[in-house]
Amino acid sequence: MNGLELSRAFFAQYGEPMLHQQFADALPHLAAGLLGSGSECFGWDDEVSRDHDFEPGFCIFLPGEDLVDRRTAFQLERAYAKLPKEFEGFRRPMLLPVGGARRGVLRLAEFLEEKTGTPDGALTIAQWLTVPEQALAECVNGEVYFDNLGLLTAAREKLAYFPEDVRLKRLAGQLLLMAQSGQYNYARILRHGEPAAAQMAVCEFAKAAMAVVFLLNRRYQPYYKWGFRAMRALPALSALAEPLALLLTTDNAPARAVAKQDSIEAVAAAVIDELIAQDLTRAVCGDLEKHAYSVNDRVADAQLRNAHILAAV
Repeated sequence: MNGLELSRAFFAQYGEPMLHQQFADALPHLAAGLLGSGSECFGWDDEVSRDHDFEPGFCIFLPGEDLVDRRTAFQLERAYAKLPKEFEGFRRPMLLPVGGARRGVLRLAEFLEEKTGTPDGALTIAQWLTVPEQALAECVNGEVYFDNLGLLTAAREKLAYFPEDVRLKRLAGQLLLMAQSGQYNYARILRHGEPAAAQMAVCEFAKAAMAVVFLLNRRYQPYYKWGFRAMRALPALSALAEPLALLLTTDNAPARAVAKQDSIEAVAAAVIDELIAQDLTRAVCGDLEKHAYSVNDRVADAQLRNAHILAAV
């Protein structure tokens, strides 16, 4: 039983009856589910990830105090705290996790503001360019069990994915970083006799390539430690996880450096093929830098298009 299944079962057995029996008047204003921080909200939890902040629990989202006042919120908190301390062999922690509560009773506006800087998920272009991508992923992951006012659902719909101009600007910048770090700088740095710096270039290439893969799949990239796991499940370009992993985990001895440069070019070629398949580039070459500027030219908003190509990375 993974974390999503555990939460759903715990809610069905204890949470839902508690809400119906004790908070029938407030129920029309509430939402509940499991979303936010934690590998379990993505369905990626395992025995290792359960060593902290893992519990049979769920989130109860409240609207503003005009609909659910502080007294009712406090009563909900107490009722949630009184739910069974153990379920299906898992214990609920007695202390709050580092960074504050992830489960239990939460004001929806406060949850969204912590993640995005806005209380309702309505972002300006400037905010779309600056909100951490992992935070956006944590707003739309997991499951919603019910949403009686529809406020949580509306916010998740607003945040479902980047506006197209933002996606294109991010894509252009990451393509340029791929070109600079992998196609251009890796071999040059090795010729300078700097293998450590060359490996830093490889890391930059791999990070940018992963970002590009998520952008081409229109999926948010999660916290870095889950990047490879999430990438392997994507519909397009998931096969690039293997060559990127090899680039990161092999050294830069002369014999391997040639193979790594070939692998960099193979990754670049696969990305270019996908750009063409999605009709995102007019460039006709193997140079990712030219494709980066071609993608940037497709940004419809003139101000965003004319901003520095790396403005969104």
